[in-house]
Amino acid sequence: MTAFEWAVTGDAPMHVRTVLMAHGVTRTYLKRVKFHGGVVTLDGQAVRVIAMAHPGQTVGLQLPPEAPNPHVATSFQPLDILYEDDHFLVVNKPAGMASVPSHLYPDDTLANRVKGHLTTIHAPSTVTHIVTRLDRDTSGAVLFAKHHFAHSILDKQLKLGQLDKRYIAVATGRVEPDHQVITYPLGRAEGSFIKRTVRASGQAAKTELWCRRRSTTATLLAIKLHTGRTHQIRVHCQAIGHPLMGDWLYGDATNPWIHRQALHCARLRFYQPFLERWITCYAPLPTDLASLITHEGLDS
Repeated sequence: MTAFEWAVTGDAPMHVRTVLMAHGVTRTYLKRVKFHGGVVTLDGQAVRVIAMAHPGQTVGLQLPPEAPNPHVATSFQPLDILYEDDHFLVVNKPAGMASVPSHLYPDDTLANRVKGHLTTIHAPSTVTHIVTRLDRDTSGAVLFAKHHFAHSILDKQLKLGQLDKRYIAVATGRVEPDHQVITYPLGRAEGSFIKRTVRASGQAAKTELWCRRRSTTATLLAIKLHTGRTHQIRVHCQAIGHPLMGDWLYGDATNPWIHRQALHCARLRFYQPFLERWITCYAPLPTDLASLITHEGLDS
């Protein structure tokens, strides 16, 4: 089982719960520990979270076991790993692969392959905690947590805007100005389960764009996501009149150089609290997007 220990610092006693929460353990996760087989300790002895801890003592947390999900098939197909430690995994998703299983893609999604990898390395848990997702035809970096506690920490980073996701995209036409922030709210389009649209009653969404290069027919964009709504970049680009090249759902899919939306998650940055440092991962540009950039005259 995965376990952690933290030294109690400061000048005054405090509840064990306070020590745990200072290290990212949420109230919700404490309930999970209590009712699903986890153990909280003080100097190696099991205690309740209301116990008092004194400076110099050690608070420990043994994570509850995670039962494997029998509904997620195990795939041992190749996985392009960008970063891995005992708690987190970042992989480079190819275009055309779904992030998680569905009735359409039940057996060989990114999550299936991650489960296969966790099985191969004999990880304490084979539950696939996906933190960031990409559309099936979007390529690039995807972040997984290896246990529920790590997942809860990254969820908090997502909510606080600390998890930084950067994209490269090619939009149709000449996008102006050089820098802009798009804040149109997004919701489900009427009559469609898949398609999203700008609507006043939708969820808040924020996309930041930088124009890196322009040609007569296209613009190379660098993009930062401040929120993570479904199809956010694709809908926001359509809303400003410049849908992504190759995007069959929000623009014109006809393009000789790329047969999917021209969108790639190129960089992902998060804080690794157990190592106390920031982790930055880069996903190489896929060949179809590189070819599009070259043929649209955006590489010089």
